[in-house]
Amino acid sequence: MKRNTILLQLEKPGGTRISEKIRDIILDNENIEMSFVTEALLYAASRAQHVHEKILPALKEGKIIICERFVHSSLVYQGIGRGIGIEKIKEINDFAIQGVKPDITLFFNIDPEVALKRKTSKNRGDRLEQEDINFHKEVYKGYLKIKEMYPDEIKLIDASKNIEEVFEQIKKAIEPLLQDLES
Repeated sequence: MKRNTILLQLEKPGGTRISEKIRDIILDNENIEMSFVTEALLYAASRAQHVHEKILPALKEGKIIICERFVHSSLVYQGIGRGIGIEKIKEINDFAIQGVKPDITLFFNIDPEVALKRKTSKNRGDRLEQEDINFHKEVYKGYLKIKEMYPDEIKLIDASKNIEEVFEQIKKAIEPLLQDLES
């Protein structure tokens, strides 16, 4: 990697003042009556602001961007987990992201019960994390389905391994991208 390469790490959803406010609405435990369509549109709105305010300017500056989540998450959580449908979520998000696509998506593959236990061990979790285990199992199956749909875009990382082994898998997955930067 070139020495002057700048990395920009962004939290998703969130990352901007407006996106954070949207994120707060989405994840607020008091909003249990939120419709699935509202949830999907709010995620797309947060993503649109994120792209407009952070991602597009960073790309114009030649920065490398690392996002915690992007469209594949909505395809899974809202498209499959909430039953809205992958195509409808793709349509909403295509409008929101203005043609911005990740070069690679890392899917940290781990049993949903283990993942949920890790996430909620320190606190009770947000609105989505408090969903029953069946929802999380559907989301997990959804990620496997999305991986099949986009095999070249999504790389599988075995997140059940220890942190050093996970790190090595990540390095191996992104190595081709880093080599492209050097040339």
